[in-house]
Amino acid sequence: MTAAYYAQCVISFGAALGSVALGVIFLPIDPWLRAFLAVSVLYVVTTAFSLAKCVRDRQEIVSMASRVDQARLDKLISEHDPYKVDTL
Repeated sequence: MTAAYYAQCVISFGAALGSVALGVIFLPIDPWLRAFLAVSVLYVVTTAFSLAKCVRDRQEIVSMASRVDQARLDKLISEHDPYKVDTL
């Protein structure tokens, strides 16, 4: 991930959240409805972060398991000698 991509993601997230916040603030509705919408948006944002973290963690687990399996296979291949004769 480059610094420019990271900055673009952060700016995009800030713009989206700011736009929704301004929309909720300037809606011509009752303050209780406005508060409900604001809490709903915060809930969606926090669950989106949690979901992203879970997906990342799952990908790391799968990647780690495949690396361990690959290391085991590499070890078996390196230790195997097809010309070795087993003596009884």
